[in-house]
Amino acid sequence: MKNEKPEIRDGFKFRAGHVALDLPATMAARLKPSPRELLAHPSDLGRWLSVAGTADEMPEVTQSDLSLARILRESIYSLALARIHRKALPDEARRQLNRIAAEASAVPQLAKDSRIHYSGKPRDFLISIARDAIVLFGCEKSERIRQCEGETCALLFLDTSRSGDRRWCSMAGCGNKAKVADFRRRQRLNP
Repeated sequence: MKNEKPEIRDGFKFRAGHVALDLPATMAARLKPSPRELLAHPSDLGRWLSVAGTADEMPEVTQSDLSLARILRESIYSLALARIHRKALPDEARRQLNRIAAEASAVPQLAKDSRIHYSGKPRDFLISIARDAIVLFGCEKSERIRQCEGETCALLFLDTSRSGDRRWCSMAGCGNKAKVADFRRRQRLNP
C-alpha cells in the first residue's frame, strides 16, 4: 500500500499531483463571487510551505515573501489556464515566472534516510517552485494539465491517468459530488 499524504493538510488542498499546481489552490473559491485568500498572513505561507513538503520545518516568512508567493501563484494559474485552453502564454505571467526562477533557489541535500531535504529561506523555496513550474510548462506533461470540472471548483491538477481523461481534482471530493448529482438527476427523470 502506498504511503500517500492526505489531500487536505492544515486547511490547504493538495490534489494537483505537482507542487507548482498546488500553489494556485491557496486562492479558495476562485470561481465564486467572493474568493477566499488562504495566504492572508505570512504565517499562512509558512504553514503551506511546511505541509507542502517544500520546507522541512515551518519557516519564518516576511510580508515580501508573501507578496512574492501571491505573484507566483497567479502567474502559474494564468499560464496553466493558457496551456489547458491551448492559447498563447500570457506575456506578463511568463515574464514574472522567469524573473522569479532566475534567482538563487533552495538547496537540495540527500539525507541519511535517502530522502531529499531542502535548506533555504521562504523566498528560496518559492524560487524552486517557480523553476519546477517552468519545467512542467515546458515539457510534454504540460499537455496533461487540467482544471477540475466540478461546478464551482477551479483547482488545477496533473492528469496522470493512463487514458488521460481525468475530469476532477479528486474522486473523493468533486468526482463524488458530480456522480451523486448525476444519479439524482437520472432518478428525477426516470422515477
